[in-house]
Amino acid sequence: MQTAHHLPGRHGSGALHPIHSFHLDRHHVIETMTGFMKKNVVMMIALVAALVTSIIVPVDRAYLGYFDVKTLTCLFSVLAVVCALKNINFFYILARKVVICFKNARLSILALVYITFIGSMLIANDMALLTFLPLGFFVLNSTGKQKYMAFTFIMQNIAANLGGMLTPFGNPQNLYLYTKFEIPNLEFMGIMAPPFIVAIVLITICCLVFVKPEPLTLTDEEVHLNPARVGLYLVLFALAIAIVFRGVPYWLGLVIIPLVLFFADRQALKMVDYPLLLTFVFFFIFAGNMGRIDVVREFFSMLLQKNTLLFSALSCQFISNVPSAILLSQFTGNYADLLVGVNIGGTGTIIASLASLITFSEYKKHNPGKAGYYMGMFSAFNFGFLAVMLGVMFALKAL
Repeated sequence: MQTAHHLPGRHGSGALHPIHSFHLDRHHVIETMTGFMKKNVVMMIALVAALVTSIIVPVDRAYLGYFDVKTLTCLFSVLAVVCALKNINFFYILARKVVICFKNARLSILALVYITFIGSMLIANDMALLTFLPLGFFVLNSTGKQKYMAFTFIMQNIAANLGGMLTPFGNPQNLYLYTKFEIPNLEFMGIMAPPFIVAIVLITICCLVFVKPEPLTLTDEEVHLNPARVGLYLVLFALAIAIVFRGVPYWLGLVIIPLVLFFADRQALKMVDYPLLLTFVFFFIFAGNMGRIDVVREFFSMLLQKNTLLFSALSCQFISNVPSAILLSQFTGNYADLLVGVNIGGTGTIIASLASLITFSEYKKHNPGKAGYYMGMFSAFNFGFLAVMLGVMFALKAL
């Protein structure tokens, strides 16, 4: 009888040898993890920052106070509803209306940026970006003007960060300082009016200079909305906004929105950018730990005595504007300069405002492989805005 000879690495059945199968599985896992980390660089940086500071400040019960559960709930809720609205072409149809009204690239982009600017005053900067960035994408993508994508996203990001400064609820740091120092409404708006006006002027100039009045054309396409679904999703969106205004307990929205979408559009729940939510979680840990390191606190206390406006804006570049507001408010009573500093300080680095992470994440999703190009342009415009606005505010203070 002739002995059967098996091929190397295979059983008689032709299956891969377990060792080879293990190596292939391990290789696949490594490739998957590497791809995930490349796709979510900012989240990985936030994770590393959280882990490093957790070595300095060991985990304890105080960590529970780091997390702004309301912000995370609002973020998840709006992301989910926006995904549902995108799935029924809601933003696409709005984009067509914008193009029809304004006819060219310059006016359409100005409209998108102004809508984001105004929206940030009403529904907070994060909410405005989550709502209007998809609209910006559809306008440019559907009209073949992708070359303006990075510029438009960056201007929308700056508009969201600076537009929200005028109202107490426009930016998270505003709400904190408004409450802590019990700032009267008119005084609050009086403090923020000058930088707000400067921001409008700068944004308008940039859009006029860097965008040409090129005609926009859309191919004829019949797109119809489902009125029932639109009504349902807009109600859910209104519910998410009501959470921001404390009209509805955040936990109620966290129950209702996922429950409704589970039956109405399960795909929307799968489409939520969960790495973005984790990015916020990691930055909350990092910021909370930084505020508990004595040398950091002493350092900021010394700097604030020299110039509250300058150093509050600079601190945002390293620990973001919300943590800066919380941390620095403990060492100064000059809430006017602190308020202005942590608002215009939202421009600059990618972590100067957590809202900037939303924009970066949205851009990468639509433009894979162009993160470096985006970051270069983002840094040029943001640091330009930061320098000009600080210069104007110092000049006004000197008068």
